[in-house]
Amino acid sequence: MFARSTTIQIRQASIDDAITHVRDSVLPEALATDGCVGLSMLASRNDGRCIVTTAWRSEELMHASAQAMGVVRQRVVDMFGGEPTVEEWEIGLVHREHRAHDGAAVRATWLRVKPEQLDRVVDIFKMTTLPALAEFDGFASASLMLDRSAGRGVASIGYDSADAMRRLAEKASALRTATLREAGAERLDTREFELAIAHLNVPEMA
Repeated sequence: MFARSTTIQIRQASIDDAITHVRDSVLPEALATDGCVGLSMLASRNDGRCIVTTAWRSEELMHASAQAMGVVRQRVVDMFGGEPTVEEWEIGLVHREHRAHDGAAVRATWLRVKPEQLDRVVDIFKMTTLPALAEFDGFASASLMLDRSAGRGVASIGYDSADAMRRLAEKASALRTATLREAGAERLDTREFELAIAHLNVPEMA
């Protein structure tokens, strides 16, 4: 499975309108495109950063969709402004304790590691990080996406609510530090988001 993420910075006052547009227009158009299995949207009301991710059955189908989805992306830019950053990923891991509830939140961490170490990162995440996360009251889901050519990854940890995410922040930070140290990875950034649309539909991969 593969994914394409589009990150865009929009006006904070426009976030609800952007969520509505993505849910009502972008999601149906994406699902009508050959190979697309779902879409999710993360939104930060603190700074206006939004990340829309589409999931694809294969890398070939994802690449074949580039032109059509580029038109959809440009429509979003024309409506809400901002300069989109588009990235493509291999989906290395997906685990759900349960489906996301209304009000769910996500903390995402971007990391860098030597490309030949990415499989080790996935193994550590499966064997060490996921069992630890399962002990967190309020943990909902986890995913790990990889850019093998660049030696980059992004780990997204979902929580039942923003309150649960904040309550578990100290434990999550310690676990993140331990995981990165064991994997020999560098943390590039960590950000918190509202899970505005949860319709990625990627099967369990853990």
